[in-house]
Amino acid sequence: MKRFVAAALVLACLAAISGGARAEEDDPYLAYVKNAPEFKPVKQDPEGWTKHWDTWIYMPWRYQWTIGTGDEGGQFCKDYGFNGGFTDHGDTRVLPWLEKWNLKFYNDHTAAKGWLHLGGGDYKKYMNDARQVRTGSKGSAPLDDAMLEKLKSIVTKNVNGLKNSPVRAAYALDDEISSGSFVKPLAWRMNEDDQAYETWLAAYYGKNPPKAQYVTPDYCAGEYGKALKDVDFSPLLDRLTYNDSVWANFLGKLVDCSNAADPEIPCGFVGGQSPNTFGGYDYTKLCKKTQFIEAYLGTAQSIIRSLNPTMPQVTTHFHKDKQGTVNDIWQMWWCLAHGNRGMIGWVEGWFDGKTPRDWLNDWKEPQKELTTVIAPKVVGGKWIHDGVAIYYSQASIQTSWCLDIECHGKTWPNRNSDDEHGTWHLTRKAWEYILADSGIQYNWVGYDDVIVNGVPKEYKVLILPSCFALSDIEAQRIKAFCEQGGTVVADFMCGLFDQHGKGRAKGALDDLFGVAHDGTETKKDFFAGSLWVETDQDAGFQAGIKKLMATTSPKLEGDFAIAETKLKTNNENAAGKGKAVYLNLSPQRYLLYREEKTADDAKRAVFTKAILAAGVKPWVKITANGARPANCEATYWSKGGRTYVFVVQNARVTSTSLGDTKSEGLGSGKIMIDVEFPAAVKDAINERGGAKLGDGAKFSVEFNIGEGVLLSFANNPPGR
Repeated sequence: MKRFVAAALVLACLAAISGGARAEEDDPYLAYVKNAPEFKPVKQDPEGWTKHWDTWIYMPWRYQWTIGTGDEGGQFCKDYGFNGGFTDHGDTRVLPWLEKWNLKFYNDHTAAKGWLHLGGGDYKKYMNDARQVRTGSKGSAPLDDAMLEKLKSIVTKNVNGLKNSPVRAAYALDDEISSGSFVKPLAWRMNEDDQAYETWLAAYYGKNPPKAQYVTPDYCAGEYGKALKDVDFSPLLDRLTYNDSVWANFLGKLVDCSNAADPEIPCGFVGGQSPNTFGGYDYTKLCKKTQFIEAYLGTAQSIIRSLNPTMPQVTTHFHKDKQGTVNDIWQMWWCLAHGNRGMIGWVEGWFDGKTPRDWLNDWKEPQKELTTVIAPKVVGGKWIHDGVAIYYSQASIQTSWCLDIECHGKTWPNRNSDDEHGTWHLTRKAWEYILADSGIQYNWVGYDDVIVNGVPKEYKVLILPSCFALSDIEAQRIKAFCEQGGTVVADFMCGLFDQHGKGRAKGALDDLFGVAHDGTETKKDFFAGSLWVETDQDAGFQAGIKKLMATTSPKLEGDFAIAETKLKTNNENAAGKGKAVYLNLSPQRYLLYREEKTADDAKRAVFTKAILAAGVKPWVKITANGARPANCEATYWSKGGRTYVFVVQNARVTSTSLGDTKSEGLGSGKIMIDVEFPAAVKDAINERGGAKLGDGAKFSVEFNIGEGVLLSFANNPPGR
């Protein structure tokens, strides 16, 4: 009898496992992500690209380059440490100069200008017409076969003219490209092929797809007064998800075209915007369809580094006299420490006539050091994280936008700077600063990879920042990660919508977190009760974090806003071998405390407690006079059998849609710091100057706060 019962139990378990596997394989969203072309990557060749990107490359955009492209201009580049340049529209006339002075270049507008970047103009006239076909300053610009063939012809011609230059480094299809105009809220059609959208919906939903609808964000106004389970943003969000896919596939075909002409050189775009509901900026898709990118500082740097660590990533540089040269030098160090390969510099205010201005003299030696000494040591290395992953959910970015715009009413067309006030964006920034300020490094994981493969086993902790919207298969994968021993941390409103932006009667991860939603919740049950989100982003529009956080009065616990008033905070739940933590607190106010210089370990503790309990331990301890310097961050890389540790200042940075960056609270000066490891390391070297520090666990070095420190030692980090 015992054998019979045991056998029955085994058969029941096998049946359950088999049924679970069948249920998983039958999941329509899984099938869509596995098979859709928007998730199929273009060629990736990190070793080949590193041959052309073997150091930090600074590429001046010669807007006011009054010194010319003769020997005088070439000698200036050599004297001041500039080792790059650019060509435009495939123009080969400057090639002899670039080659003579060994200036590695990227070509801008490889696909011409005005088709991927639509130009300026009044786009508000299109924002209330969901049937409008993509249009720019040159007129109608649909992403159809005719446009593809037109741009492929231009790309092929331009690449063929440049591909024999030994100093070519990248091709950029265009600058500040967008499926619309930057990230303006345009819900128009990408082309006139409505049947293609119907076909895509069938694949996206699997069974019983909805009829195609064409709505603008005005549609959302009717949803805010409903109970959670009745809220439905899918008529808008499905369309925008499709637009993202059309955009990504179109770019991928142009990248393939460039590769066909010159397979050795990466192709992508410059002027990258923040992750967004509009503009085609779903970085899970973009990172699969590009090989080179310039993204504006403070927007998507860590996301790109995580989702496609193989491609050369650069950023934009603008010198500002008011911020001083310390900002220029710090920005280079910070970018290199975080995986950037160089900068594209906007040459404005560099010269008086042909004479370099004095500030360039302060910049040239640090530029030379970074280019010739520091960067070659780490370029091509592998980023080292501390076992922490942050989840990238495009559906949550979209749902956040829909919830955020309630306060705008009919003025939502004015909204175009979500990275400065959007709920998802500020939550994301807060988490990144909380981790970095705590001495913890992380990666992002994309929703597509998790859906297909699950959360990678290299991580101990998965953070779900403002993950409003999760599919059933994502919830299943996250639950499996937790049950196998991982720790899952959610801040608030996690999984209350599905991937289409439809409200759920029960949160997708309620059982995992041990919390309960029943779908009857309304906006009265969240934050201050007047909006679904923490802040009134219309009242605080472009006014700074302090004013934004003062626009509503939610109840606080430990200096942070309670998100869901029906739930308790800091709910911990055991799940298999792991732990799930539902904080029910918003981390956004951490940005305010950081600005006020009151952000400390006590403020961070509510968000880091579960992470530290999972076994994540900062292994690099940095102190000055016994305390960690303000806004001090360590990043680490592995290359050639050595570990490299950067120490840099992590100042807050904002950026406009045109890339004009502004750092806030940037410090300067020199201090002595102690860099301590958990155990002795061998053959430590201060790579700035090459001083051999020998073996040991603690080293005292000079830290130029406006620049950085780079130490290295043999082998892997202690205990890893």
